Amino acid sequence: MSDHKHDHAHDHDHGHDHGHDHDHGHGHGHGHGHGHGHGHEHVPRTEASLVAGAGIGKTLFLDAPSGLAGDMVIAALVDLGVPESVISDAVAKLELTGFHLHFGTRTFSGIVATSFDVHVDAAQPERTYGSIRQLLDGSTLPESVKARAHATFHKLALAEAKVHRAPLEEVHFHEVGAVDAIVDIVGSAAALDWIGAEVLVSPLPMGRGFVRARHGVLPLPAPAAVECLAGFDTYDAGIDFELVTPTGAAIVAAHASRSSRWPTMAPERVGWGAGTKELADRPNLLRVVLGAAASSGARALGGDQAATHVVIEANIDDATGELIGHAIEVLLAGGALDAWATPVTMKKGRPGLALSVLATVERADALAAAVLRETTSIGVRRYPVSRLERPRRMVVVTTRYGDIPLKVSEGSFGPPQAKPEFDACATAALAHGVPVREVLQAALAAFNGQRELDLRG
Repeated sequence: MSDHKHDHAHDHDHGHDHGHDHDHGHGHGHGHGHGHGHGHEHVPRTEASLVAGAGIGKTLFLDAPSGLAGDMVIAALVDLGVPESVISDAVAKLELTGFHLHFGTRTFSGIVATSFDVHVDAAQPERTYGSIRQLLDGSTLPESVKARAHATFHKLALAEAKVHRAPLEEVHFHEVGAVDAIVDIVGSAAALDWIGAEVLVSPLPMGRGFVRARHGVLPLPAPAAVECLAGFDTYDAGIDFELVTPTGAAIVAAHASRSSRWPTMAPERVGWGAGTKELADRPNLLRVVLGAAASSGARALGGDQAATHVVIEANIDDATGELIGHAIEVLLAGGALDAWATPVTMKKGRPGLALSVLATVERADALAAAVLRETTSIGVRRYPVSRLERPRRMVVVTTRYGDIPLKVSEGSFGPPQAKPEFDACATAALAHGVPVREVLQAALAAFNGQRELDLRG
């Protein structure tokens, strides 16, 4: 195993024991003897392990001021209470060889955190996205875990295909195709599936500098990481260091519903995942927090429901429908959770439209400014609201029209609801010359078939 495992799709030369002298990179790997003075002996947790489904209807917050990588995600979730066997059993179902797993501890700033290492004992082949899909499909993993792993690799493959302008199925995963990164992706999928909570992620710090990869010298943050994080909040970390790896970014993109600063919730359990390298200005740790969602937590305390979102509104009587339609598109692209227009009758009987926007608290100011910028309104009103949400996750199903992603809403609110992503269905319908409703039906049929197998199994 290298001194610091970088779970990239580029086979980045981040100080691996391959004769390279490059020292950029997250350093979230699993080498030994880094001079921390901290051993890797496993210190058992005193809390009871989480039972399967313990997070359904709750929030799992990834608090990542030092960034994240695949191994840190697994370590933090095990520290939270996911049994180690959930990871090892999932990995065993892949029927891969030439490695073994190790859980231990590392200490930063006095905080003892769980570490996770994949010790590679034999050379591993490079793999394409197509071969990894076959590996997952041929495994005995539960369908829900397969779907999560497929979704993560799909995000990463799309990013790599765009960066390198390569056909999706032929994208080569160099280091990510190796067994250590496959373990990170499948292990994190199994752990998140075990918990079942809605995943939120803090704004992610992006390091600067350069990294030597198989394709040459690349700027940090790694191009694939940036592609994966489209729609998520990021900021300049101010240091020349790789803090968010492409695999960590793909895990976020596949499983997190949105970015959030500390969410309004009632914390119940906390887990810490350790990186490897000492960082000069921050502890190299990922914190995960499981807690009751805002509305249920407020009720449990006997108080009023806490505001979790903001509604922004403006009444407009001097704008065309085209202008309002364009404004809605801009608002949705700017992070609005929903935006809509309602016909209203204004003073003197003038017809008008009430433009409404549902936003997170963090995005409210920017979206209010967008309403004023993109419409003829001279003022907006805003008020806090609370929202009870079904936990959501993305799954990918295979149909005769190709792979189709679906958004699945679950929780203790009746049977799950599945909705195929319309844009993906429309693209597949155009490629195969069929009506889009046929692709929608095929995606739902594939999802329902997988669910029936899960229920029987």
